[in-house]
Amino acid sequence: MLDKIVHETEDKMKKAVEFTRQELSKLRSGKATAAILDDIRIDYYGKKMPIAQTASISTPDAHLITVQPWDKTLIHEVEKAILAANIGLTPANDGTVIRLPVPPLTEERRKELVKVAKKFAEDGRITIRNIRRDSNEHLKKAEKEEHVSEDERKHGEGEVQKLTDKYIKQLDDILAGKEKEIMEV
Repeated sequence: MLDKIVHETEDKMKKAVEFTRQELSKLRSGKATAAILDDIRIDYYGKKMPIAQTASISTPDAHLITVQPWDKTLIHEVEKAILAANIGLTPANDGTVIRLPVPPLTEERRKELVKVAKKFAEDGRITIRNIRRDSNEHLKKAEKEEHVSEDERKHGEGEVQKLTDKYIKQLDDILAGKEKEIMEV
């Protein structure tokens, strides 16, 4: 019972960290990254598909993303979807490849992005603390129902706290890396 609660807690915390990592990867840091296009979908033969499933996306240098649809008839659809997504990039279409130049960020914009990154990380920390609270309530409930002793509950709470500390540290490390990436000129 105790191991099950601790294992479920760890799984949920891993997912919270991974979600935060994905959200932070979408933040534009002045460097070209294909993750910027992850949420953009196009109409592909009547279905909404992610661009990555209909085209080859690459970053030939730090300030350029190229999108080359496998089906050349989709190039205008992809271009429209990128413009409609309002990601701050203007596509340049040459008939076979869409180029997305990534402009360098101003110092002011970099500071704004760091604030947004900190907000994402704090949301992740809150999620992890809520998972800890729920797990501790599960442990107390298990003790009341006499599935575990008081000592086992306290041991379980200690394990949950260790997990909480571990995953909050991971979030802090991810945030520090993203801040460094954003602030580099």
